Amino acid sequence: MPGEGKTDMERIGLFSEMEYITIGDKYISHFLRPFNEAASKNKQMLSGGTKVLSAVQAGYFEPQFVRVFEGEAYSNPVQLRRRYRLAESKKNMGKAFLPSNGVKLPCGIGTYYGTIGGPYPYFSAQLRGKAAYAPPGKNLYTSPGKKGTGYGYPNLTIGKQYPHSSEVYEIEKMNTKKTREDHQHLVKGGPFRLNLYPRAYFDMNPYHDDKPLAPAKKPAPEKPITHPFKPSSPSKKSAGMKAGTFDPYPSHSADPYVVKYSKPVTTNKEGRIFHPPTGSKSRPSTSIMALNVTRSLNAMNYKTAHMMTY
Repeated sequence: MPGEGKTDMERIGLFSEMEYITIGDKYISHFLRPFNEAASKNKQMLSGGTKVLSAVQAGYFEPQFVRVFEGEAYSNPVQLRRRYRLAESKKNMGKAFLPSNGVKLPCGIGTYYGTIGGPYPYFSAQLRGKAAYAPPGKNLYTSPGKKGTGYGYPNLTIGKQYPHSSEVYEIEKMNTKKTREDHQHLVKGGPFRLNLYPRAYFDMNPYHDDKPLAPAKKPAPEKPITHPFKPSSPSKKSAGMKAGTFDPYPSHSADPYVVKYSKPVTTNKEGRIFHPPTGSKSRPSTSIMALNVTRSLNAMNYKTAHMMTY
């Protein structure tokens, strides 16, 4: 709080200092706070500790060792399987069925030995009969190509040589010019124009003059400078003093520095500076519409409230 002037509470604009949530609580650094404070209070659930698997019974959950198959005798699965086959073979009425011949195995690729049916004619390797070979006819014979590139060499095409015909250069331009001159010769006057024929957007230059310009005037002869101007003394450079200025160095005054007040300071009986009482203080206020919305729509009825437009 400063010794003089307004306090911090007066600058905020409140009547009194706002209350605090934790009044009188001691400050505890977040580095010294326990991670789980509730775990260090009251009684906690303590287990018997981890058991290590060993040869003694203390390493198991059960008080005594329990067998997986209690009271089961030793049995040989191979022997049981043989007994089952002998019991099943006694149910046969006669001897086992045996085929007349064994299975035939193929002796190579493309043979039908060992199959139930015989060979198929469609898969036979015998060649089909073919017609006698008839050679095709002869190709078209032409005379050999004539030597030459075509430019400057006559009689090199298949047909006859094209006859030469002369052609005037730019004949179309000359015919167009002649037609335009014949048309201008038949026209008697200028083109017919109405009163509202299109004109240029801007008017003609009013300052345009067809008269020739006057001859240019000869410049006045320059007078040669006989003696150049030379200052009485060279310019002075400023170096923290008045040697390079026009005015001399001002006179120094030895008056001490004293703060001069235009008006006398008003003090009270105790000698302190008088501060007038402050006026009405302004602070943020809520609008009437926001208050009505908060009253009509709150946390209790926001699900069932119906919005109305005015």
